[in-house]
Amino acid sequence: MHYPDYGAEDEAPGTRFLLFPQSPFLDASAELELVEISAPPGTIGPGPSGPRMYTVDPVGKTTPYGAIVPGPNGPGMYLPPWNGFINPPPVPDEHGNFIHIAPSDPEFEAAHLFGSAHFTMDVWEGYFGRPIPWHFDATFDRLELSLLPSLDNAHIGWGFLETGGTHEHGDEYRPYSLNFDVVAHEIGHAIIYSIIGLPSDENASGEYYGFHESAADMVALLASLHFGSVVEALLENTSGNLYTFNRLNRFAELAGNAQIRMAANDKLLSQFARGWTSEHDLSEPLTGAMFDILIDVFHERLLARGLITPEIEDLSDQLEGTPDYSDVMQALFDERYARNPDGFRIALLEARDLMGSYLAEAWEMLEPDDLSYSHVEEALLAVDREISGGAFQRIIAGNFRMRDIGLAQVGPRLADPDGDSHAASVRTRAPNL
Repeated sequence: MHYPDYGAEDEAPGTRFLLFPQSPFLDASAELELVEISAPPGTIGPGPSGPRMYTVDPVGKTTPYGAIVPGPNGPGMYLPPWNGFINPPPVPDEHGNFIHIAPSDPEFEAAHLFGSAHFTMDVWEGYFGRPIPWHFDATFDRLELSLLPSLDNAHIGWGFLETGGTHEHGDEYRPYSLNFDVVAHEIGHAIIYSIIGLPSDENASGEYYGFHESAADMVALLASLHFGSVVEALLENTSGNLYTFNRLNRFAELAGNAQIRMAANDKLLSQFARGWTSEHDLSEPLTGAMFDILIDVFHERLLARGLITPEIEDLSDQLEGTPDYSDVMQALFDERYARNPDGFRIALLEARDLMGSYLAEAWEMLEPDDLSYSHVEEALLAVDREISGGAFQRIIAGNFRMRDIGLAQVGPRLADPDGDSHAASVRTRAPNL
């Protein structure tokens, strides 16, 4: 099992960036947080540009990557690199860092996009315990991070991660490059393509695409929990009683993090027995099960550290899903959290890293063809037996059953893929090599 080891005293410093842990457009009080990526100062040049990825802010680019365009040998995919003019790139300061660039500076978008993508990959390479190659490395050595304001989307594909923005809030342009969750989610797709691969066309199950969305959400969620401010806000708002807000669907009122809000859902796989139209919706039972496992492991760590009593944990299990849960359990968690906030924080970080390492090892076991959510459960149970001797078997299996995973079959796709579907998007499109 592998854990990221950020912050070790003997660790060489990394290149520093300022990132918004929460979207500055969703939270007016969102503040920048200092992070270090794994690349040492001096190895990241203007752009920013490094050995694994580079950012460009094109001038005059109107066609998104992945589109099919005319070419000298007939229609083909429009792919990096961008060879046209670019806007002035951010440059590192005299120490090799990018913390001198203010959000009001035109170069900040490019720096934030790069820092978010690199930081997410660092977190997950820590969990995998090894470098994660790009799924497109037969063609490109580096990922091009591209800004395209005319694109009302953010997507990753063969050699690129391209972010646009939205004008749906009046005349204000809100770039997705400043939304850490969005960028981390797209990096999550790249990780899954690299680790698991693409299914053959005739064996692409709906659950494969639902799994992709769920895994990308978990990549973003656990990466966001590496921001100290996110962890602090989450615990301060809940006193560590995460189940209350999950079960009563009040999490969105208290958790600014978009991935956490999406993970806190009550969807069942049986709701898709007659069929499905959106893999984003289909992903929710799996994501919900993963989030519930994370909370249960967090409770186990609280119990192991003596921060809650066995009676509190038993009462939580007994009252879960009942109208009395919130009133009874919140008072108990408020009292216990006030005694030792640091202990609660450490327990949450332990649960975060255990979940990340379990997921990394489980994903390594999966095959893309005919993938099902039950295969994900089987892999997690196998990882738990190997690592802990089965300490979390009941938690894992119980939460999958609560979502009807293993009890219900997913029906057929009820409509052809639309523009939001990854089954027919640039994300899954590859050139003929």
